[in-house]
This record gives sequence, C-alpha cells and structure tokens, in this order.
Amino acid sequence: MERKVILYIAMSLDGYVADSTGGVDWLGGCDPAYEGDYGYTDFFQNISTVLMGWNTYHQVVTELAPGEWPYDGKETYVLTHRKIQRQSGISFVDMPVPELVRRLKTQEGKDIWICGGANIVSQLLPLGLIDEFHLSLMPALLGGGTSLFPEGELHRLKLVSTREENGVVECIYRRV
Repeated sequence: MERKVILYIAMSLDGYVADSTGGVDWLGGCDPAYEGDYGYTDFFQNISTVLMGWNTYHQVVTELAPGEWPYDGKETYVLTHRKIQRQSGISFVDMPVPELVRRLKTQEGKDIWICGGANIVSQLLPLGLIDEFHLSLMPALLGGGTSLFPEGELHRLKLVSTREENGVVECIYRRV
C-alpha cells in the first residue's frame, strides 16, 4: 500500500500559519493552562517521515524546541539550498519538493507528514500530492501573515471528521 502524504498543521481561522512577523505565539486554545495535545500523539504514531522547509526547521530548533529534536525516531527531510551535513535522522536536501515526495511515497514506511510550511504546500497542492489535510483551526484571527494556501485554482476536498478540544477544531479532509 502506498504511503499517504498528510498535511498536519495549525492555522488561524483566517488561514494563516504565522503572524506578520513570522511568530506563532498565538497557537493554542481558549484556556492557556490546558495541557492536552489536540490528537498529536495519535497522529505522530502513524507517521515515519517528516518533511519541512528551512524556515520551519529553523523555528523548531531555535524557538519551539531548542536543545531537543521533537521528531526523534522519525526520518526528517529539510528542504533547503543550504549545504548542511546530515544529522542523526535529519537529511538536508536540495531537490524539487514533488520529486522528493514521489520518491518517498514509493518507499516502505508509515505515512509522510508535511510539517511546514506554506511554500511546500504551494508546490504539492496543484499536483495533487497531498492526500489528507489535518487542519487544526486555532481560535484566533490574525488579519495577515503567512497564508497557508496559495491563491489559484479550486481544490475540492471531502470532510472525513471533525473534533473540538479547548476551542481548537481539528478538521480532517481528503482529496476528492
């Protein structure tokens, strides 16, 4: 069975994945003291590969989880033009995103997580290379920032499920 490519990402109600300064401190639900994981643990168990761009990688290692790699045990690919040596479980690759995704889909393993960001989505979406969309809608309106989806053609999706946790609504869609 071919591996699924899943976009699992949080976004504001108005469709942004980062505010106008690139920040994500608005992520979270209604109660800031809430300690649930919004279904992340279950999702994480079903993937074996993580794919992200340089900006997402840099934000993870400098801001979100400095000092510890949160995707330990998963093979991670960081798309970048920078020449960086492979680290334990992390490959820095300079190749077209669709080519990498097509190659990964044919390999053995669990599903592939598109962790970020918008640039990767804009390259895969028109080619139909994202199989599922796990969108966590944060109870926030940013009014600007980094838009998750590019302007362009219509992409029809089928709603598979929804659930709410602490004001965050997770919607799972599949390509039609």
